[in-house]
Formats: sequence, structure tokens, C-alpha cells
Amino acid sequence: MRAITEAELEHIFRSVRHSAFRLELQPAYNEPVERASVEAFLAGHPEPPDTNMEGFRGWYDRTQALTASGITITRVRVHQDPPTDYQRWLRWFGQWATRAGEQHIYLTPEQATQAGLNNGRDFWLFDDTHLIFLAFDDQGRRTNQLSTDPDDLAQARATRDLAVRLTRGDIHVQ
Repeated sequence: MRAITEAELEHIFRSVRHSAFRLELQPAYNEPVERASVEAFLAGHPEPPDTNMEGFRGWYDRTQALTASGITITRVRVHQDPPTDYQRWLRWFGQWATRAGEQHIYLTPEQATQAGLNNGRDFWLFDDTHLIFLAFDDQGRRTNQLSTDPDDLAQARATRDLAVRLTRGDIHVQ
């Protein structure tokens, strides 16, 4: 495994040809670009992300272009029941992601464990070939680590395939 920069992650995302899959297991993320939007939401004054999130419009346009070209972007989010404050914001924010073409699946920790998705590590899997583990420090700040390990890639593909089956309704969790 090797650490990669945000620019390298962005390059991989821009070069996706078929699919991007994200597994999100954390109760909250400490992403500086989100801070103002989260705070406004929690104060009862939510604002569309293009008014207070740097880079949002580029992300939205890129995601919309990718999904319009037939690329699937799926996120499985494991959320507490009830969701944390951050997770409530994330669900509100998710409406823009789904408008851009992303597919979202929300599971409780119990459902994720039952379905075999709660393996403890957040990741992005791009086109079955690029696996980026997301690691977090004590304050929730993210670092990106590229894995080329065949076992890691196989496990990530299996997790993604299970999530696709959940999305299609082939399997159900209580």
C-alpha cells in the first residue's frame, strides 16, 4: 500500500471507465470543505452546497457527466439509527449526489453486518483495478492509500457486488 494525494485520487476518479464504488462506515468525517455547510444545516439554515462548498460545482458536473455516459457510481453508507447529526446532514446533502446520478444505499450497522458489508474500512473501488482505502486519524481527517494487493481487490469487488445485489433487490436485510 502507498499513500496517494488528493490530486492522484482525483486523477483516478476522472479516468474511471465503468464504475466507482464507495463504502462509507464512519459516523462522521472531518472534511474542511464541508464544515460551513454542516454548520449551517445544524443551525437550521441549510444552504445548497454550491453556495458554501468550494469545488462542489466541479464535483457535481463531473459526476453528472460520468453517470450520463453510463458509468455507475454507487455509495453504501452505514448510518446509525437514529443518524448522527453529520449523517443527517449527509442524507440532506445526498439529494444533490443522486441528482448527479449516484446511487445511494443506507444501512444500519446491524444491517451492514448481516449483509457482510461492515468490514471496518472505508474505500473507493474504481473499475475493479484501483482500490483506495481511506484511513482516518483521531480527528477524523482522511488519508488515501492505494492498494494493489490481489486479496484486497478481490474483497473490495465482492463487497461492491453484494451492494449491487442489494440495490437491485436481489437480497434483503432486515
